[in-house]
Amino acid sequence: MNDMWNDLLDCLDLRDITAEEASGASAGGAGALTVFEGRNQKLSYHRVFGGQILAQLARAAELVCPGKAVKSLHVLFPRAGRSDEPIRFEVTRHHEGGTFATLGVTARQAKGVVATASVSLHTSEGGPDHQTVEPPGPLLGAEHRVGFDLIPWETRADADLNSPTSAPPHLDVWMRTPKVGEEFAPGLTAYATDLNLIGTALRPVENVSQQDAQRAFTSAVTSHTLWFHRPFRCDDWLLLRHHSPILAHGRCFGRGDVLTADGSLVGSFAQEALLRFTS
Repeated sequence: MNDMWNDLLDCLDLRDITAEEASGASAGGAGALTVFEGRNQKLSYHRVFGGQILAQLARAAELVCPGKAVKSLHVLFPRAGRSDEPIRFEVTRHHEGGTFATLGVTARQAKGVVATASVSLHTSEGGPDHQTVEPPGPLLGAEHRVGFDLIPWETRADADLNSPTSAPPHLDVWMRTPKVGEEFAPGLTAYATDLNLIGTALRPVENVSQQDAQRAFTSAVTSHTLWFHRPFRCDDWLLLRHHSPILAHGRCFGRGDVLTADGSLVGSFAQEALLRFTS
């Protein structure tokens, strides 16, 4: 587990290769291009996990705009990434003011674009603070501890996505990473939100679970969006509350919220995916 955690952090240590790859844009202004390169996780998959790309996109945006935090991240995945080839992240500043910034990020490999993102960043401001959201219940006990293959930190869940028994399309997952800087919280949380929405959408389908991938169904994330509402840490307990309201026409859709243990709503997320059954 520790090796996988260190491997993921290393993937977020993006290398600035702007001088090697960028041309034609003046540094720092609107339209300026900054280019990073990131390696991929050492997994047994032949393709790159989308959560890794989400985390790297968030990290690239914050590196380009230090002093601002990611407010929203809207990502399309036109094709799967190859795990044996680094990814180049081309960041274009569309606008940067005193409090807001808007970026476009293209994640590219030799065969073409593997992700595109529109990113908005914002500095922290004062003002009224109010939310209307169902508060989390008590932190699940250690008996609910589960292991997700791609998540290298502690997680606890209220349901088993590997069960073939039908159930409502809801899932609560508590997570807490090892100690890490607050600047990594958006990226690491984005990473985790990519994992369980398809499995949540499958819960109402009798005799099928996420373990039946490539046998009963094929799936692939096509788009993913996150919003971050408040500063937070991911090395304190967070609740990821998942819900999938629809599965239809070969696609599924899911959404969720990220809350701290004391009930503060710090993030929201939504995802659409291909979910095509073989019969």
